[in-house]
Amino acid sequence: MPFDYDLDFEEIDFRKQPELYRVGRGEQGVLLVEPYKSEILPHWRFKTPDIAKKSAEEIMKLFEDYRKKDDFVGMDMARKFIQMGHTRARRYANYKGGRKYNEDGSIKERQINDEKAESAAIFKEYWNKLREDEDYLKRKKKHQKEFG
Repeated sequence: MPFDYDLDFEEIDFRKQPELYRVGRGEQGVLLVEPYKSEILPHWRFKTPDIAKKSAEEIMKLFEDYRKKDDFVGMDMARKFIQMGHTRARRYANYKGGRKYNEDGSIKERQINDEKAESAAIFKEYWNKLREDEDYLKRKKKHQKEFG
């Protein structure tokens, strides 16, 4: 079932109502789902490889804390922030200022920033670990089966 953007995200505590959460595709809802957004976002950074490494490690700690608390929604949100670390750092690596399009709608020419590319690679490494985490995948399948 796709991510439900029709929910009143300002009113829902997904920790108390995990049945309302839908995994969605990729990073869908990453900046909407509370209280997880507020817990994870302060740790999400990718300006330099050192900052990206520290960020990814902190988010992975949160992922493991959510796992210990049997909180799949938190686990999935941490995964989304790790994934978004990769995709955003990659966009900034490819396009100065992170903007892919010119004002006229045409795609800008890539200007590779090696530092941001390294930050993206750090997040990609962690994202790959999460995508292969059998416990996470089992919990994801269970959540989707129960709630959509």
